Amino acid sequence: MSQQHSAAPARHLAATVADRRDWWRDAVIYQVYPRSFADSNGDGMGDLEGVRSRLPYLRDLGVDAVWLSPFYASPQADAGYDVADYRAVDPMFGSLLDADALIRDAHAHGLRVIVDLVPNHSSDQHEWFRRALAEGPGSPLRERYHFRPGKGKGGELPPNDWESIFGGPAWTRVTEPDGTPGEWYLHLFAPEQPDFNWDHPAVGDEFRSILRFWLDMGVDGFRIDVAHGLVKAEGLPDLGDHDQLKLLGNDVMPFFDQDGVHAVYRQWRTILDEYSGERIFVAEAWTPTVERTANYVRPDELHQAFNFQYLATEWDAKELRTVIDRTLEAMRPVGAPATWVLSNHDVTRHATRFANPPGLGTQIRTAGDRELGLRRARAATLLMLALPGSAYIYQGEELGLPDVVDLPDEARQDPAYFRGAGQDGFRDGCRVPIPWTRTGSSYGFGSGGSWLPQPPAWAGLSVEAQTGVPGSTLELYRSALRVRRSRPDLGAGDAVQWLRAPEGVVAFRRGDFVCVANTTGESVTTPAYGRVLLSSGEVTEADGEAKVPADTTVWWTSAV
Repeated sequence: MSQQHSAAPARHLAATVADRRDWWRDAVIYQVYPRSFADSNGDGMGDLEGVRSRLPYLRDLGVDAVWLSPFYASPQADAGYDVADYRAVDPMFGSLLDADALIRDAHAHGLRVIVDLVPNHSSDQHEWFRRALAEGPGSPLRERYHFRPGKGKGGELPPNDWESIFGGPAWTRVTEPDGTPGEWYLHLFAPEQPDFNWDHPAVGDEFRSILRFWLDMGVDGFRIDVAHGLVKAEGLPDLGDHDQLKLLGNDVMPFFDQDGVHAVYRQWRTILDEYSGERIFVAEAWTPTVERTANYVRPDELHQAFNFQYLATEWDAKELRTVIDRTLEAMRPVGAPATWVLSNHDVTRHATRFANPPGLGTQIRTAGDRELGLRRARAATLLMLALPGSAYIYQGEELGLPDVVDLPDEARQDPAYFRGAGQDGFRDGCRVPIPWTRTGSSYGFGSGGSWLPQPPAWAGLSVEAQTGVPGSTLELYRSALRVRRSRPDLGAGDAVQWLRAPEGVVAFRRGDFVCVANTTGESVTTPAYGRVLLSSGEVTEADGEAKVPADTTVWWTSAV
Protein backbone atom coordinates (compact mmCIF):
# COMPACT_ATOMS: atom_id res chain seq x y z
CA MET A 1 0.00 0.00 0.00
CA SER A 2 1.18 3.53 -0.72
CA GLN A 3 1.84 5.88 2.16
CA GLN A 4 -0.57 8.78 2.56
CA HIS A 5 0.40 12.42 2.33
CA SER A 6 -1.18 15.75 3.06
CA ALA A 7 0.26 17.87 0.27
CA ALA A 8 -2.07 20.33 -1.45
CA PRO A 9 -2.71 19.27 -5.04
CA ALA A 10 -1.14 20.94 -8.08
CA ARG A 11 0.38 23.83 -6.17
CA HIS A 12 2.48 26.42 -7.95
CA LEU A 13 6.17 26.99 -7.38
CA ALA A 14 6.98 29.16 -4.40
CA ALA A 15 7.25 32.83 -5.24
CA THR A 16 10.97 32.77 -4.54
CA VAL A 17 11.54 30.46 -7.52
CA ALA A 18 11.90 32.60 -10.62
CA ASP A 19 9.03 31.64 -12.92
CA ARG A 20 10.89 32.55 -16.10
CA ARG A 21 9.84 30.93 -19.32
CA ASP A 22 11.96 28.08 -20.66
CA TRP A 23 14.14 27.99 -17.53
CA TRP A 24 15.26 24.49 -18.47
CA ARG A 25 16.95 25.54 -21.71
CA ASP A 26 20.05 26.82 -19.93
CA ALA A 27 19.60 25.35 -16.44
CA VAL A 28 22.39 23.82 -14.39
CA ILE A 29 20.92 20.71 -12.77
CA TYR A 30 22.60 18.96 -9.84
CA GLN A 31 22.18 15.21 -9.47
CA VAL A 32 21.69 14.01 -5.90
CA TYR A 33 22.19 10.30 -5.28
CA PRO A 34 20.19 10.27 -2.02
CA ARG A 35 21.86 7.31 -0.32
CA SER A 36 25.25 9.02 -0.67
CA PHE A 37 24.47 12.71 -0.13
CA ALA A 38 23.62 13.25 3.54
CA ASP A 39 22.43 10.99 6.37
CA SER A 40 20.09 12.62 8.90
CA ASN A 41 19.53 9.71 11.30
CA GLY A 42 22.97 8.11 11.65
CA ASP A 43 22.16 4.77 10.04
CA GLY A 44 24.94 5.14 7.47
CA MET A 45 22.52 5.66 4.59
CA GLY A 46 21.60 9.01 3.08
CA ASP A 47 17.96 10.06 3.16
CA LEU A 48 15.51 12.77 2.09
CA GLU A 49 15.79 14.70 5.35
CA GLY A 50 19.55 14.73 4.83
CA VAL A 51 19.08 16.19 1.36
CA ARG A 52 16.68 18.76 2.78
CA SER A 53 19.23 19.84 5.38
CA ARG A 54 21.79 20.54 2.64
CA LEU A 55 19.55 22.58 0.34
CA PRO A 56 21.22 25.87 1.41
CA TYR A 57 24.53 24.43 0.16
CA LEU A 58 23.02 23.72 -3.25
CA ARG A 59 21.40 27.14 -3.38
CA ASP A 60 24.72 28.81 -2.60
CA LEU A 61 26.54 26.61 -5.10
CA GLY A 62 24.40 28.28 -7.75
CA VAL A 63 22.48 25.46 -9.41
CA ASP A 64 18.94 25.86 -10.74
CA ALA A 65 17.44 22.45 -10.01
CA VAL A 66 18.04 19.23 -8.13
CA TRP A 67 17.52 15.82 -9.71
CA LEU A 68 16.94 13.08 -7.13
CA SER A 69 17.83 9.50 -7.99
CA PRO A 70 15.14 6.97 -6.92
CA PHE A 71 13.84 7.01 -3.38
CA TYR A 72 10.71 4.89 -3.97
CA ALA A 73 9.74 1.80 -1.98
CA SER A 74 12.11 -0.88 -3.20
CA PRO A 75 13.92 -4.06 -2.14
CA GLN A 76 17.08 -2.26 -3.36
CA ALA A 77 18.25 -5.04 -5.65
CA ASP A 78 19.55 -2.30 -7.96
CA ALA A 79 19.89 0.71 -5.67
CA GLY A 80 16.24 1.67 -5.97
CA TYR A 81 15.88 1.23 -9.72
CA ASP A 82 13.75 -1.79 -8.85
CA VAL A 83 10.54 -0.08 -7.73
CA ALA A 84 7.92 -1.94 -5.71
CA ASP A 85 5.58 1.03 -5.19
CA TYR A 86 5.84 4.19 -7.29
CA ARG A 87 3.67 6.21 -4.89
CA ALA A 88 5.61 5.45 -1.72
CA VAL A 89 8.98 6.45 -0.26
CA ASP A 90 11.19 3.64 0.93
CA PRO A 91 11.54 3.78 4.75
CA MET A 92 15.33 3.87 4.38
CA PHE A 93 14.89 7.33 2.80
CA GLY A 94 11.98 8.59 4.90
CA SER A 95 8.31 9.10 4.09
CA LEU A 96 6.03 10.95 1.72
CA LEU A 97 5.84 13.72 4.30
CA ASP A 98 9.63 14.04 4.03
CA ALA A 99 9.35 14.21 0.25
CA ASP A 100 6.70 16.90 0.53
CA ALA A 101 8.83 18.94 2.94
CA LEU A 102 11.86 18.58 0.66
CA ILE A 103 9.93 19.83 -2.37
CA ARG A 104 8.51 22.78 -0.43
CA ASP A 105 11.88 23.77 1.03
CA ALA A 106 13.64 23.44 -2.31
CA HIS A 107 11.15 25.83 -3.87
CA ALA A 108 11.63 28.25 -0.99
CA HIS A 109 15.37 28.18 -1.72
CA GLY A 110 14.79 28.89 -5.40
CA LEU A 111 15.51 25.31 -6.49
CA ARG A 112 13.35 23.13 -8.69
CA VAL A 113 13.03 19.38 -8.04
CA ILE A 114 13.25 16.66 -10.69
CA VAL A 115 12.57 13.06 -9.64
CA ASP A 116 13.53 9.80 -11.28
CA LEU A 117 10.86 7.75 -13.01
CA VAL A 118 11.52 4.09 -13.83
CA PRO A 119 8.97 2.98 -16.47
CA ASN A 120 10.90 0.21 -18.26
CA HIS A 121 10.68 -2.29 -15.42
CA SER A 122 9.42 -2.75 -11.88
CA SER A 123 10.67 -4.74 -8.93
CA ASP A 124 9.78 -8.40 -8.77
CA GLN A 125 8.13 -7.38 -5.47
CA HIS A 126 5.68 -5.06 -7.25
CA GLU A 127 2.09 -6.08 -6.53
CA TRP A 128 1.39 -6.78 -10.22
CA PHE A 129 4.33 -9.13 -10.60
CA ARG A 130 3.73 -10.96 -7.36
CA ARG A 131 0.12 -11.61 -8.37
CA ALA A 132 1.23 -12.66 -11.85
CA LEU A 133 3.45 -15.34 -10.33
CA ALA A 134 0.86 -16.48 -7.80
CA GLU A 135 -1.97 -16.74 -10.34
CA GLY A 136 0.05 -18.85 -12.76
CA PRO A 137 -0.10 -19.21 -16.57
CA GLY A 138 -3.02 -17.42 -18.16
CA SER A 139 -3.17 -14.74 -15.46
CA PRO A 140 -4.15 -11.33 -16.93
CA LEU A 141 -1.38 -9.82 -14.80
CA ARG A 142 1.23 -11.74 -16.79
CA GLU A 143 0.19 -9.79 -19.88
CA ARG A 144 1.48 -6.61 -18.20
CA TYR A 145 5.00 -8.09 -18.33
CA HIS A 146 6.72 -10.24 -20.95
CA PHE A 147 5.96 -13.83 -19.97
CA ARG A 148 6.68 -16.44 -22.63
CA PRO A 149 6.95 -20.24 -22.87
CA GLY A 150 10.49 -21.46 -23.30
CA LYS A 151 11.98 -23.14 -26.33
CA GLY A 152 13.11 -26.75 -26.45
CA LYS A 153 11.22 -29.99 -25.88
CA GLY A 154 10.39 -29.13 -22.29
CA GLY A 155 10.55 -25.36 -22.51
CA GLU A 156 13.96 -25.44 -20.86
CA LEU A 157 15.53 -22.81 -23.15
CA PRO A 158 14.93 -19.02 -23.01
CA PRO A 159 12.34 -17.65 -25.47
CA ASN A 160 15.02 -15.75 -27.41
CA ASP A 161 18.73 -14.97 -27.34
CA TRP A 162 18.60 -11.54 -25.68
CA GLU A 163 21.19 -10.85 -22.99
CA SER A 164 20.82 -8.85 -19.79
CA ILE A 165 22.73 -5.58 -19.55
CA PHE A 166 24.02 -6.97 -16.26
CA GLY A 167 25.21 -10.17 -17.93
CA GLY A 168 23.70 -13.57 -18.63
CA PRO A 169 20.37 -14.25 -20.36
CA ALA A 170 17.66 -11.60 -20.24
CA TRP A 171 15.15 -14.28 -19.22
CA THR A 172 14.43 -16.11 -15.97
CA ARG A 173 12.25 -19.20 -15.69
CA VAL A 174 9.65 -19.21 -12.94
CA THR A 175 8.45 -22.02 -10.73
CA GLU A 176 4.69 -22.23 -11.12
CA PRO A 177 2.32 -22.42 -8.12
CA ASP A 178 2.15 -26.22 -8.51
CA GLY A 179 5.94 -26.46 -8.16
CA THR A 180 6.74 -27.22 -11.80
CA PRO A 181 9.15 -25.27 -14.03
CA GLY A 182 7.06 -22.89 -16.07
CA GLU A 183 7.16 -19.76 -18.19
CA TRP A 184 10.02 -17.31 -18.60
CA TYR A 185 9.91 -13.54 -18.03
CA LEU A 186 12.02 -10.82 -19.65
CA HIS A 187 14.38 -8.60 -17.65
CA LEU A 188 16.87 -6.44 -19.54
CA PHE A 189 18.60 -5.75 -16.24
CA ALA A 190 18.63 -7.85 -13.06
CA PRO A 191 16.20 -10.79 -12.61
CA GLU A 192 14.62 -8.72 -9.83
CA GLN A 193 13.64 -6.12 -12.48
CA PRO A 194 11.00 -7.61 -14.82
CA ASP A 195 10.28 -5.49 -17.90
CA PHE A 196 6.80 -4.03 -18.36
CA ASN A 197 4.88 -4.82 -21.54
CA TRP A 198 4.07 -1.37 -22.88
CA ASP A 199 1.73 -2.83 -25.48
CA HIS A 200 -0.74 -3.49 -22.65
CA PRO A 201 -3.03 -0.49 -22.01
CA ALA A 202 -2.98 -0.96 -18.21
CA VAL A 203 0.73 -0.13 -18.13
CA GLY A 204 0.21 3.20 -19.86
CA ASP A 205 -2.77 4.00 -17.65
CA GLU A 206 -0.77 3.29 -14.52
CA PHE A 207 2.15 5.51 -15.44
CA ARG A 208 -0.06 8.40 -16.47
CA SER A 209 -1.57 8.15 -12.99
CA ILE A 210 1.90 8.04 -11.40
CA LEU A 211 2.88 11.18 -13.29
CA ARG A 212 -0.12 13.04 -11.93
CA PHE A 213 0.55 11.82 -8.38
CA TRP A 214 4.01 13.40 -8.30
CA LEU A 215 3.04 16.48 -10.29
CA ASP A 216 0.32 17.08 -7.70
CA MET A 217 3.01 16.76 -5.02
CA GLY A 218 4.74 19.68 -6.70
CA VAL A 219 7.71 18.15 -8.51
CA ASP A 220 9.03 20.16 -11.43
CA GLY A 221 9.85 17.29 -13.73
CA PHE A 222 10.96 13.73 -14.28
CA ARG A 223 14.18 12.12 -15.39
CA ILE A 224 13.08 9.03 -17.30
CA ASP A 225 15.25 6.00 -16.64
CA VAL A 226 15.94 3.79 -19.68
CA ALA A 227 13.70 6.05 -21.76
CA HIS A 228 14.84 4.19 -24.88
CA GLY A 229 13.79 0.77 -23.61
CA LEU A 230 10.02 0.74 -23.07
CA VAL A 231 8.93 -0.66 -26.44
CA LYS A 232 10.29 -3.94 -27.79
CA ALA A 233 10.29 -5.08 -31.42
CA GLU A 234 7.19 -7.03 -32.39
CA GLY A 235 7.62 -10.75 -31.81
CA LEU A 236 10.74 -10.26 -29.64
CA PRO A 237 13.04 -11.50 -32.45
CA ASP A 238 16.42 -13.13 -31.84
CA LEU A 239 19.33 -10.78 -32.20
CA GLY A 240 21.64 -13.44 -33.57
CA ASP A 241 24.84 -11.98 -32.16
CA HIS A 242 26.50 -13.42 -29.08
CA ASP A 243 28.51 -10.30 -28.28
CA GLN A 244 25.43 -8.16 -27.78
CA LEU A 245 26.82 -5.95 -25.05
CA LYS A 246 29.40 -4.49 -27.44
CA LEU A 247 26.57 -3.47 -29.75
CA LEU A 248 24.88 -1.32 -27.12
CA GLY A 249 25.03 2.31 -28.14
CA ASN A 250 26.19 1.41 -31.64
CA ASP A 251 23.06 -0.11 -33.21
CA VAL A 252 19.30 0.09 -32.85
CA MET A 253 18.47 -3.04 -30.86
CA PRO A 254 15.13 -4.92 -30.87
CA PHE A 255 14.78 -3.97 -27.20
CA PHE A 256 16.19 -0.42 -27.30
CA ASP A 257 15.42 2.80 -29.20
CA GLN A 258 12.37 1.40 -30.98
CA ASP A 259 10.29 4.06 -32.72
CA GLY A 260 7.20 3.09 -30.73
CA VAL A 261 8.50 4.80 -27.59
CA HIS A 262 7.70 8.19 -29.06
CA ALA A 263 3.93 7.65 -28.94
CA VAL A 264 4.26 7.10 -25.19
CA TYR A 265 6.09 10.38 -24.69
CA ARG A 266 3.65 12.36 -26.81
CA GLN A 267 0.88 11.17 -24.48
CA TRP A 268 2.94 12.09 -21.43
CA ARG A 269 3.68 15.54 -22.77
CA THR A 270 -0.04 16.40 -22.93
CA ILE A 271 -0.28 15.62 -19.21
CA LEU A 272 2.75 17.68 -18.27
CA ASP A 273 1.52 20.67 -20.26
CA GLU A 274 -1.65 20.77 -18.16
CA TYR A 275 0.42 21.84 -15.15
CA SER A 276 1.74 25.33 -14.49
CA GLY A 277 5.33 26.19 -13.69
CA GLU A 278 7.21 24.85 -16.72
CA ARG A 279 7.50 21.19 -15.67
CA ILE A 280 9.91 19.12 -17.76
CA PHE A 281 10.93 15.63 -18.90
CA VAL A 282 14.56 14.55 -19.20
CA ALA A 283 15.37 11.36 -21.11
CA GLU A 284 18.07 8.87 -20.26
CA ALA A 285 18.24 7.56 -23.82
CA TRP A 286 21.29 5.60 -24.91
CA THR A 287 21.09 5.78 -28.71
CA PRO A 288 23.56 4.99 -31.51
CA THR A 289 23.82 8.64 -32.58
CA VAL A 290 23.05 12.08 -31.25
CA GLU A 291 20.72 12.44 -34.24
CA ARG A 292 18.55 9.60 -32.90
CA THR A 293 18.70 11.19 -29.45
CA ALA A 294 17.13 14.29 -31.02
CA ASN A 295 14.02 12.23 -31.80
CA TYR A 296 13.22 12.17 -28.09
CA VAL A 297 13.14 15.95 -27.77
CA ARG A 298 10.89 16.93 -30.63
CA PRO A 299 8.51 19.77 -29.68
CA ASP A 300 5.64 17.49 -28.64
CA GLU A 301 7.74 14.96 -26.72
CA LEU A 302 10.43 15.38 -24.03
CA HIS A 303 12.34 18.55 -23.15
CA GLN A 304 15.91 17.29 -22.73
CA ALA A 305 17.94 14.15 -23.33
CA PHE A 306 21.27 13.33 -21.75
CA ASN A 307 24.18 13.74 -24.11
CA PHE A 308 26.03 10.49 -23.53
CA GLN A 309 28.12 11.01 -26.66
CA TYR A 310 29.64 14.07 -24.99
CA LEU A 311 30.17 12.25 -21.68
CA ALA A 312 32.10 9.51 -23.48
CA THR A 313 34.33 11.92 -25.42
CA GLU A 314 38.03 11.92 -24.56
CA TRP A 315 39.88 15.05 -23.41
CA ASP A 316 40.93 15.87 -26.96
CA ALA A 317 40.25 19.13 -28.80
CA LYS A 318 39.39 17.57 -32.15
CA GLU A 319 37.00 15.02 -30.66
CA LEU A 320 35.37 17.62 -28.42
CA ARG A 321 34.80 20.04 -31.26
CA THR A 322 33.28 17.26 -33.38
CA VAL A 323 30.79 16.15 -30.73
CA ILE A 324 29.88 19.76 -29.87
CA ASP A 325 29.13 20.51 -33.53
CA ARG A 326 27.13 17.30 -34.00
CA THR A 327 25.14 17.91 -30.83
CA LEU A 328 24.21 21.48 -31.71
CA GLU A 329 23.39 20.55 -35.30
CA ALA A 330 21.18 17.63 -34.20
CA MET A 331 19.21 19.65 -31.65
CA ARG A 332 18.69 22.74 -33.79
CA PRO A 333 16.05 21.26 -36.17
CA VAL A 334 13.87 20.06 -33.27
CA GLY A 335 14.28 23.28 -31.28
CA ALA A 336 15.63 21.50 -28.20
CA PRO A 337 18.54 22.65 -26.05
CA ALA A 338 21.74 20.68 -26.01
CA THR A 339 22.67 19.06 -22.71
CA TRP A 340 26.18 18.51 -21.41
CA VAL A 341 27.30 16.11 -18.71
CA LEU A 342 30.64 14.70 -17.54
CA SER A 343 29.73 12.34 -14.68
CA ASN A 344 26.79 10.49 -13.15
CA HIS A 345 25.99 7.57 -10.83
CA ASP A 346 26.67 4.92 -13.52
CA VAL A 347 30.09 5.93 -14.84
CA THR A 348 33.57 6.53 -13.47
CA ARG A 349 33.91 10.12 -12.28
CA HIS A 350 35.57 12.30 -14.89
CA ALA A 351 38.39 13.26 -12.52
CA THR A 352 39.43 9.60 -12.73
CA ARG A 353 38.56 8.98 -16.38
CA PHE A 354 40.78 11.88 -17.41
CA ALA A 355 43.53 10.61 -15.10
CA ASN A 356 43.92 7.51 -17.25
CA PRO A 357 45.07 6.96 -20.85
CA PRO A 358 42.41 7.45 -23.54
CA GLY A 359 40.40 4.59 -24.95
CA LEU A 360 39.43 2.89 -21.67
CA GLY A 361 35.76 3.87 -21.85
CA THR A 362 33.53 5.13 -19.05
CA GLN A 363 34.16 2.31 -16.56
CA ILE A 364 37.76 2.43 -15.32
CA ARG A 365 39.28 0.44 -12.47
CA THR A 366 42.60 2.30 -12.02
CA ALA A 367 43.26 5.58 -10.25
CA GLY A 368 45.68 6.88 -12.86
CA ASP A 369 47.48 10.19 -12.38
CA ARG A 370 45.13 11.92 -9.95
CA GLU A 371 46.78 15.33 -10.20
CA LEU A 372 46.46 15.22 -13.98
CA GLY A 373 42.88 13.95 -13.75
CA LEU A 374 41.81 16.78 -11.45
CA ARG A 375 43.49 19.41 -13.63
CA ARG A 376 41.69 18.10 -16.70
CA ALA A 377 38.40 17.70 -14.85
CA ARG A 378 38.44 21.34 -13.76
CA ALA A 379 39.22 22.46 -17.31
CA ALA A 380 36.53 20.19 -18.75
CA THR A 381 33.95 21.65 -16.37
CA LEU A 382 34.64 25.23 -17.45
CA LEU A 383 34.40 24.16 -21.09
CA MET A 384 31.07 22.40 -20.44
CA LEU A 385 29.59 25.36 -18.57
CA ALA A 386 30.51 27.70 -21.43
CA LEU A 387 28.48 25.78 -24.02
CA PRO A 388 24.94 26.71 -25.07
CA GLY A 389 22.26 24.61 -23.41
CA SER A 390 21.75 22.91 -20.06
CA ALA A 391 24.49 21.34 -17.93
CA TYR A 392 24.37 18.54 -15.37
CA ILE A 393 26.59 18.24 -12.31
CA TYR A 394 26.91 14.98 -10.39
CA GLN A 395 27.20 15.34 -6.63
CA GLY A 396 30.78 15.60 -5.41
CA GLU A 397 32.33 16.56 -8.72
CA GLU A 398 32.38 20.14 -7.44
CA LEU A 399 34.78 18.83 -4.79
CA GLY A 400 37.02 17.20 -7.39
CA LEU A 401 36.26 13.76 -6.01
CA PRO A 402 37.92 10.84 -7.81
CA ASP A 403 36.38 7.41 -8.12
CA VAL A 404 37.21 5.09 -5.25
CA VAL A 405 38.84 2.31 -7.24
CA ASP A 406 40.17 0.22 -4.35
CA LEU A 407 36.98 -0.68 -2.47
CA PRO A 408 37.32 -4.11 -0.85
CA ASP A 409 35.25 -6.80 -2.52
CA GLU A 410 33.20 -7.38 0.61
CA ALA A 411 32.09 -3.72 0.62
CA ARG A 412 30.78 -3.68 -2.96
CA GLN A 413 27.04 -3.54 -3.54
CA ASP A 414 26.63 -2.99 -7.29
CA PRO A 415 24.46 -5.94 -8.42
CA ALA A 416 26.36 -6.14 -11.71
CA TYR A 417 29.53 -6.90 -9.75
CA PHE A 418 28.08 -10.18 -8.51
CA ARG A 419 26.81 -11.41 -11.86
CA GLY A 420 30.27 -11.99 -13.35
CA ALA A 421 29.48 -10.51 -16.77
CA GLY A 422 27.76 -7.57 -18.41
CA GLN A 423 28.53 -4.17 -16.94
CA ASP A 424 31.85 -4.05 -15.15
CA GLY A 425 30.06 -3.82 -11.83
CA PHE A 426 32.33 -1.15 -10.38
CA ARG A 427 29.75 1.64 -10.12
CA ASP A 428 30.17 1.71 -6.35
CA GLY A 429 33.32 3.76 -6.90
CA CYS A 430 31.35 6.83 -7.96
CA ARG A 431 28.66 6.28 -5.33
CA VAL A 432 30.78 6.58 -2.18
CA PRO A 433 29.15 9.13 0.19
CA ILE A 434 30.54 12.63 -0.22
CA PRO A 435 32.55 14.38 2.53
CA TRP A 436 31.23 17.51 4.21
CA THR A 437 33.70 18.02 7.07
CA ARG A 438 37.36 17.27 7.81
CA THR A 439 36.52 14.97 10.71
CA GLY A 440 33.81 12.65 11.96
CA SER A 441 32.84 9.03 11.41
CA SER A 442 31.96 9.78 7.79
CA TYR A 443 33.40 13.27 7.24
CA GLY A 444 30.07 14.91 8.00
CA PHE A 445 27.94 12.61 5.87
CA GLY A 446 26.25 11.35 9.04
CA SER A 447 26.92 10.37 12.62
CA GLY A 448 27.01 6.61 12.06
CA GLY A 449 29.57 5.93 9.36
CA SER A 450 28.69 5.37 5.71
CA TRP A 451 27.33 2.50 3.68
CA LEU A 452 30.47 2.50 1.51
CA PRO A 453 33.89 3.27 3.05
CA GLN A 454 35.40 6.68 2.32
CA PRO A 455 39.13 7.17 1.74
CA PRO A 456 41.03 9.10 4.45
CA ALA A 457 42.18 11.59 1.80
CA TRP A 458 38.61 12.81 1.45
CA ALA A 459 38.98 14.88 4.61
CA GLY A 460 41.03 17.32 2.55
CA LEU A 461 38.46 17.28 -0.26
CA SER A 462 35.50 18.01 2.02
CA VAL A 463 33.22 21.01 1.68
CA GLU A 464 34.64 22.38 4.93
CA ALA A 465 38.23 22.04 3.73
CA GLN A 466 37.58 23.78 0.41
CA THR A 467 35.13 26.53 1.36
CA GLY A 468 36.71 29.97 1.09
CA VAL A 469 40.00 28.59 -0.22
CA PRO A 470 41.05 30.48 -3.37
CA GLY A 471 41.68 28.09 -6.24
CA SER A 472 39.88 25.14 -4.65
CA THR A 473 37.68 23.11 -6.94
CA LEU A 474 34.58 23.97 -4.91
CA GLU A 475 35.27 27.69 -5.21
CA LEU A 476 35.97 27.26 -8.93
CA TYR A 477 32.50 25.76 -9.39
CA ARG A 478 30.88 28.45 -7.28
CA SER A 479 32.60 31.17 -9.29
CA ALA A 480 31.76 29.53 -12.63
CA LEU A 481 28.08 29.17 -11.76
CA ARG A 482 27.95 32.74 -10.47
CA VAL A 483 29.46 34.06 -13.71
CA ARG A 484 27.20 31.86 -15.83
CA ARG A 485 24.08 33.08 -14.07
CA SER A 486 25.11 36.71 -14.40
CA ARG A 487 25.81 36.56 -18.15
CA PRO A 488 23.01 36.05 -20.69
CA ASP A 489 25.48 34.86 -23.36
CA LEU A 490 26.31 31.73 -21.37
CA GLY A 491 23.88 28.85 -21.65
CA ALA A 492 21.57 30.64 -24.08
CA GLY A 493 21.43 30.06 -27.80
CA ASP A 494 22.23 27.09 -30.00
CA ALA A 495 25.57 27.89 -31.64
CA VAL A 496 29.20 28.81 -31.02
CA GLN A 497 31.58 30.79 -33.23
CA TRP A 498 34.78 28.79 -33.54
CA LEU A 499 38.04 30.73 -33.38
CA ARG A 500 41.37 29.86 -34.94
CA ALA A 501 43.53 28.20 -32.31
CA PRO A 502 46.70 26.13 -31.95
CA GLU A 503 46.43 22.39 -32.42
CA GLY A 504 44.92 20.74 -29.36
CA VAL A 505 43.02 23.89 -28.33
CA VAL A 506 39.25 24.47 -28.36
CA ALA A 507 38.39 28.14 -28.76
CA PHE A 508 35.04 29.78 -29.42
CA ARG A 509 33.23 33.08 -29.04
CA ARG A 510 29.72 33.74 -27.78
CA GLY A 511 28.91 37.44 -27.91
CA ASP A 512 31.57 39.26 -25.92
CA PHE A 513 32.55 36.02 -24.20
CA VAL A 514 35.43 33.77 -25.30
CA CYS A 515 36.29 30.30 -24.03
CA VAL A 516 39.70 28.71 -24.66
CA ALA A 517 40.46 25.14 -23.54
CA ASN A 518 43.96 23.76 -23.89
CA THR A 519 43.69 19.96 -23.99
CA THR A 520 47.40 19.39 -24.57
CA GLY A 521 50.11 18.54 -22.08
CA GLU A 522 52.07 21.74 -22.85
CA SER A 523 51.46 25.46 -22.45
CA VAL A 524 50.16 27.26 -25.52
CA THR A 525 50.10 30.91 -26.55
CA THR A 526 46.83 32.46 -27.68
CA PRO A 527 45.54 36.00 -28.09
CA ALA A 528 44.43 37.66 -24.87
CA TYR A 529 40.74 38.09 -25.65
CA GLY A 530 40.07 40.75 -23.03
CA ARG A 531 39.60 40.56 -19.30
CA VAL A 532 39.95 37.13 -17.70
CA LEU A 533 36.69 36.17 -16.02
CA LEU A 534 37.80 32.81 -14.73
CA SER A 535 40.46 30.19 -15.32
CA SER A 536 40.98 26.64 -14.15
CA GLY A 537 44.75 27.30 -13.91
CA GLU A 538 47.20 30.18 -13.73
CA VAL A 539 47.25 32.25 -16.93
CA THR A 540 49.92 34.87 -17.69
CA GLU A 541 49.41 37.72 -20.16
CA ALA A 542 51.82 40.11 -21.89
CA ASP A 543 51.73 42.25 -25.04
CA GLY A 544 48.23 41.12 -26.01
CA GLU A 545 49.03 37.43 -25.73
CA ALA A 546 48.20 34.85 -23.10
CA LYS A 547 50.12 31.79 -22.00
CA VAL A 548 47.56 29.09 -21.19
CA PRO A 549 49.00 26.17 -19.18
CA ALA A 550 48.50 22.52 -20.06
CA ASP A 551 44.97 21.16 -19.48
CA THR A 552 43.52 24.55 -18.64
CA THR A 553 40.38 26.43 -19.67
CA VAL A 554 40.08 30.23 -19.63
CA TRP A 555 37.01 32.46 -19.82
CA TRP A 556 37.48 35.98 -21.21
CA THR A 557 35.19 38.93 -21.82
CA SER A 558 35.77 41.87 -24.13
CA ALA A 559 33.12 43.90 -22.29
CA VAL A 560 34.36 46.84 -20.29
